Amino acid sequence: MEKIIVIIGPTASGKTKLSLEIAKEFNGEIINADSTQMYRGLDVATAKIKDLEGIVHHLIDNKDIEEDYTVYDFKKDASFLIEDIIKRGKTPIIVGGTGLYINALLYDYNFDDIDKKYSFDHLSLEELYEEVLLKDPFNKIHKNNRRRLERSLIYYLENNEPFSSKKEDIYLKYDATIICLIPNREELYNYINNRVDSMVSLGLIEEAKKIYDTKIRTKAVMTPIGYKELFEYFDNNISLEEALDNIRRNTRHYAKRQLTWFKNKLKPIMIDVDYNDFNKTIEEAKRTIKKAFS
Repeated sequence: MEKIIVIIGPTASGKTKLSLEIAKEFNGEIINADSTQMYRGLDVATAKIKDLEGIVHHLIDNKDIEEDYTVYDFKKDASFLIEDIIKRGKTPIIVGGTGLYINALLYDYNFDDIDKKYSFDHLSLEELYEEVLLKDPFNKIHKNNRRRLERSLIYYLENNEPFSSKKEDIYLKYDATIICLIPNREELYNYINNRVDSMVSLGLIEEAKKIYDTKIRTKAVMTPIGYKELFEYFDNNISLEEALDNIRRNTRHYAKRQLTWFKNKLKPIMIDVDYNDFNKTIEEAKRTIKKAFS
């Protein structure tokens, strides 16, 4: 089983800085697992890395904002990259904060094209939900989540058993050392607040206005925290300070959700973040990985 390194953690926890040092130490190439950094032109709000420091990075700036990029796409692309990096004698390092992407990549879930055989466009959302309940009375999918309802029905049609009875695949595909950065919550929130101010000085408002003027409102644009909040300001619905406060608040909430996901879904090795001396965090991560690789 191939050895890989995975670096996760909430936004603003230092993943980028750590990943560069780990890549240098372990002859690695970095595969981005942040869904918002895949897109060209989304730079400041997504805290996209500027100086690669000579480290090869993959899946950054590889899509236009009009394009869709799914979990299935990421799993396929990242799996190919992992094999290629290993064949070249280097270490794949997965870095990012999109838990669903990382979960799908590491575990042996079956993402295939079978759902393309089916179409439920003729069913309203209510009719689709009722159809799922007929096939699966123990269904727990929310009645407004059309995508999951459709996949539940497809599963039944393909396997002749309700989706709720399906056992989750829990087999790790790789020998993965999963490092999760755990900041002190108060320090993290202060760091997030200050980072928003830094983003403004780096051109966040100008970047958001440029995207706003395109009138493009795809998932790529509306998912990152920063743009939709500023769009409200550009629409004259709120003040600039209210928009920035909303960015700070939403980022804090997102960081909290990320930590909960990582702890519950991935069972990582947790490393405390020392914002005052991040080198200590880096050295602890190196020791942990060396021990896992030995």
